Amino acid sequence: MPIAGENIVKPVKGMKYFPEVALAGGSAPFQHSIDDVVLESMCRNIIEDLSDYGLCVLDNFLGFEEGNRVMAEVLNIKGTGALRDGQLVSTRGKAKEDLKTIRSDKICWVHGKEPDCEHIGYLIGRVDTLITRANRMFNNGKLGQYNINGRTKAMVACYPGSGAHYVKHVDNPNRDGRCITAIYYLNRNWDVDQYGGLLRIFPEGWREDKVADIEPLFDRLLFFWSDRRNPHEVQPAFATRYAITLWYFDAAEREEAVRRYDKERLALEKSTSSST
Repeated sequence: MPIAGENIVKPVKGMKYFPEVALAGGSAPFQHSIDDVVLESMCRNIIEDLSDYGLCVLDNFLGFEEGNRVMAEVLNIKGTGALRDGQLVSTRGKAKEDLKTIRSDKICWVHGKEPDCEHIGYLIGRVDTLITRANRMFNNGKLGQYNINGRTKAMVACYPGSGAHYVKHVDNPNRDGRCITAIYYLNRNWDVDQYGGLLRIFPEGWREDKVADIEPLFDRLLFFWSDRRNPHEVQPAFATRYAITLWYFDAAEREEAVRRYDKERLALEKSTSSST
């Protein structure tokens, strides 16, 4: 199981320490388990919808039985006490209670290879397959602007009801390398009118009065651009709400972000040593 103390995202000068995973060259894991025609169709949907709308929704992604197995593993993670308060890119000058007014979810990072995470690993492999294949297809629209060769570990998130929320924000406002956000929802029989928890996206280029309202329905997979094109918020949830999120990196932007961080870190170390 994930170790709670190792799962907290630590903010440093506008950069995040992401638990990163390299994507294997060639075919992604579990590709053999997806019918090629179905895979092609899903990839085309992702390519076209991201290019046209900046987001894409795929329902009934794993099927009811496999989705339930993933949910059981998430509940097991929660039961171990591994979930911790979600963090922000920058927490300078903010008290813990102030942070909870911004985001009030509980999270941990999962590789998918831990004991009792087999089905989460299967989900991750399926999403990897879609992203890597779509990124390498011909005529792949705006997705072709990126070279995706890595991602974060999976972030398991729980909004524990009682109005838990995440205010309007951008996942990657500072070119940290993340280009695509992928969210898988695990909420059976979710009624957004009763339970809230809506994800509202404000896509760049849409009419000012137009938003994308995404209900966090069981076995739904959502993709959207991670940068400033898609500010979004999680509206207050009044029942426990679960999701698993992956962020995929553009190789060049991530390399530049790491180089920038290393330069800042060295400058800080030099400044600290000279002042002592």
